[in-house]
Amino acid sequence: MVLFLIGGFLIGAVAVTFALQNTETVIVALFSWRFESSLALIIILSLAIGALIGSLWSLPRNLKKSFQILDLKKDINKLEKELADKEITITNNVERNPKE
Repeated sequence: MVLFLIGGFLIGAVAVTFALQNTETVIVALFSWRFESSLALIIILSLAIGALIGSLWSLPRNLKKSFQILDLKKDINKLEKELADKEITITNNVERNPKE
């Protein structure tokens, strides 16, 4: 937890340093849309949008894996219960019919 906090502070410090050193104004044009802002803001927004798109892209796969994990945990619980029942049955049979 502390490492994540330290890492977050370091990334924040690098981002602030980057923003302070790249204050030139640039124009981004896409079709009829035009946006004018600092170079640092444009790059940071691009990175954030890329991260969002990547997260959304991997969401279906992650959800599928989560449901598979839940199903497997249910199967494990069912099999553990069956094993416990079999062990009780075997123990009871051995107690009734000891082979000496």
